[in-house]
Amino acid sequence: MIQGGDPNSKNALVGQFLGSGDIGYKIPAEIMIPTHFHRKGALAAARDNNPDKASSACQFYIVVGKTFNDDQLNSMEVSNGVKYTEEMRTIYKTEGGTPHLDGGYTVFGQTVSGQEIVDEISNVSRDATDRPKEDVMIFSTKILKKWKPKN
Repeated sequence: MIQGGDPNSKNALVGQFLGSGDIGYKIPAEIMIPTHFHRKGALAAARDNNPDKASSACQFYIVVGKTFNDDQLNSMEVSNGVKYTEEMRTIYKTEGGTPHLDGGYTVFGQTVSGQEIVDEISNVSRDATDRPKEDVMIFSTKILKKWKPKN
């Protein structure tokens, strides 16, 4: 996955650790499985470890993920306590994602074009803290209100 939105990233020094910046409040969890899940391209709210699974108000991630087989998905169902629908299983087996995160984080969007750019970003050279060695910036996004996921 790729992660962004840390307010400390603006003008951060090379090698500076990022990922713990905050803007002072959290957003209540809105976990809506099976409607929104961690398929490839999912846009989700990052969070720290908290019992309410409340989300960061600024940090987010986009899922790159990998494909999984039925045995792996069965194992994750047991460990996560999440039941994967046939549609979810098909998507995880063909497109990929990060099913181990289902039930733990709020998914609130989906990449509908430009996933190849997300894939490229996930492959840039990174330092020991997993930060890209050269800054990667998002300059624009669009919100599509009536988009429906394809099966």
